[in-house]
Amino acid sequence: MRIGIPAETRLGEARVASTPEIVKKLKSKGFELMVEAGAGVRAGYPDADYAAAGAVLTDRAGAYDVDLLLKVRRPDGGDVAAMRPGGLFIGLLESCGEDAIVAAMLAKGVRVLGMERMPRTSRAQSMDALSSQANIAGYRAVIEAAARFGRFFPMMMTSAGSAKPARLVVLGAGVAGLQAIATARRLGAEVLAYDVRPETREQIQSLGAKPIDLDLGESGAGEGGYAKELSAEAKARQQAALADQLAKAHVIITTALIPCRPAPVLVTEDLVQRLRPGSVIVDLAAANGGNCPLTVPDEVVERHGVLIVGYTNYPSMVASDASAFYARNLANLIEIMVERSDQGPVLKDLMADDITKAMLVS
Repeated sequence: MRIGIPAETRLGEARVASTPEIVKKLKSKGFELMVEAGAGVRAGYPDADYAAAGAVLTDRAGAYDVDLLLKVRRPDGGDVAAMRPGGLFIGLLESCGEDAIVAAMLAKGVRVLGMERMPRTSRAQSMDALSSQANIAGYRAVIEAAARFGRFFPMMMTSAGSAKPARLVVLGAGVAGLQAIATARRLGAEVLAYDVRPETREQIQSLGAKPIDLDLGESGAGEGGYAKELSAEAKARQQAALADQLAKAHVIITTALIPCRPAPVLVTEDLVQRLRPGSVIVDLAAANGGNCPLTVPDEVVERHGVLIVGYTNYPSMVASDASAFYARNLANLIEIMVERSDQGPVLKDLMADDITKAMLVS
C-alpha cells in the first residue's frame, strides 16, 4: 500500500503531514512512502532525512498517485484532480455543511476521512489532531503576547526597582486556553481565566490561575466537551459581567470557538477603549470572525492604543513540533485502520470501527 505525503501549498503553511521518524515506522510495517521533494523543508525536515528513513522522493504527481494520501490542510481543486480514483484522503477539511471540494473527491471515488470529525473519546485521544494543534496554538499565542507587550510578564526585582507581574486573562478553557494558562503561569504572569462551561473551573485552578465566576442563568456546556452557543440574554449578561474584569487586564487571550458557528464576541470595542494603552489582545478565533470585532485575520492592528493580534495559523509558527504531533496522530489512526497480510498492509472496513466510521464523509 502506497502512502503519499505532498508539500503543503497553502500560503504561510510550513507544516508537513509526516516526519522522517514516522516514515521509518510506517516503512517497517510494509508501507511504501512517496514523499514530494521539499515537503518537509519548511518544518526542518530535509529530503535526505526522508530518504534515509526509507521514503521514495518524488514529484507532486507521484505523491498524489497513491492509495492513501496524507495532508495537513484542506485540498484545493488541483489537489483533487491529481488524486487517484478509489484512493483514500486523510486530512483537515476545514469546512462545515455543503463543500464543493469534498463533493469533487467523492465524485472521483476518493474516500474522505476528516480529522475534525475525530470523536472525543478516550480511545481516540492519541489521534486527535485538533487537540494536538490547539495545544501548540495556546502556547504560541502567549509567546506572541509576551513579545509584543512592552513590559515584563513576571514580577521583576532589581537594584533599579521592581516591576509588578502582568495581569493576563484567558477567555475559553479548552485545549488551547488551558495551554495558554499553563504557559503564561510559567512566564510568571498573574493569570485569570473564564469559560462558560462550569466543569472547567477545577482545571483552571489546577494550573494556578484564578477562575472568573459569572452567573449567566444558563450553562454553556455542549456535547462532546465543546461549548454551546448562549442565548442572546446570556450573551448580554456575559459581556456586561466580564467587562470590569477584562478592563483591568494587560493581556487578553481569547480562544472561544463553537464548531461551525461564528465566534462569540467577548471583547467589544467599548471594552478595548477601556484597556490601558499598550495592552495586547491575541484573538485565536480570528479565522471565525474573532472574539473581538476589531480583529483583522492574519494582521496585527492597533486600535485605541491596544495591539490586536489576529494570526490564524499558530501551529505553523512552530512547524517542526506541530508536524511531529500531527504525524503521530495520523500514524496512530493508520494503526487501527489496517491489518497485515502476506501481500502487506490491507485496509479494514472503515465502517466497522467507531472512530473511522465517525470520520468518514459520505
